[in-house]
Amino acid sequence: MGQISWVRDELLLACALVMENGWRELRQNDLRVLELSDLLRSLPLHENASTDSRFRSPNSVSRKTTDIATAHPDHTGTATKGGRPTQKIVADFLADPTGMLDAAGALRAGIASGELHKAPIQPDEVDEDGESSAREGRLLVRLALHRERDRGLRNRKIQQVRKLNQPVRCEACTFDFGATYGPLGADYIEVHHVTPLHVSGPSETRLEDLALLCANCHRMCHRNYAGEAWRTPGALREAIRAATPHAASPAS
Repeated sequence: MGQISWVRDELLLACALVMENGWRELRQNDLRVLELSDLLRSLPLHENASTDSRFRSPNSVSRKTTDIATAHPDHTGTATKGGRPTQKIVADFLADPTGMLDAAGALRAGIASGELHKAPIQPDEVDEDGESSAREGRLLVRLALHRERDRGLRNRKIQQVRKLNQPVRCEACTFDFGATYGPLGADYIEVHHVTPLHVSGPSETRLEDLALLCANCHRMCHRNYAGEAWRTPGALREAIRAATPHAASPAS
């Protein structure tokens, strides 16, 4: 088996470990490295990779912590060749240490709960380049998309909106499928988590955590842009207003 590149989720967990260690590398016999090695080997990211004893071994995890530590701008020695994704994760941790540690914590919680292993692969869990460079990595996005496509959850959200005598329409752009397409479009809508899982953690989804969106706005809320793969409907409304300043503003 050839060398398998580290993906965002794996780098997120490794970089959190290095940061918590004062941006110093960790040796292969360190208990934290041994634990992370076992954890990475369990992730549903690289099919059949865990059958290879060399995959994310303690030695390979230790080497990656060296890549991360030497990519820190305060490192005075020679940097190892960790690659651009390693440099990017270090830069992201330096720019937003609290947010990145929260994302790593949410990822660990999702792994511990077993939910990440139950969520099937989603076709749009990665960006247009086939990778996830979003803060939370691929697995939390996968879980969120899987939940949002739960028809039972979506139907309960629509029922809640109707009980409140509110229109079933997009909360970002106000598009109403029923008003445009008649009976064909009645109750045709998607749902989106208002708070990303890297903030809320992979807790049980409540109806209050969801917003109604048209397919286009839903895609834009999840589009990986500027290191973020999550936008609230409110943030998207502001983006719409900024892009179309002379158009009628969407209703709040």
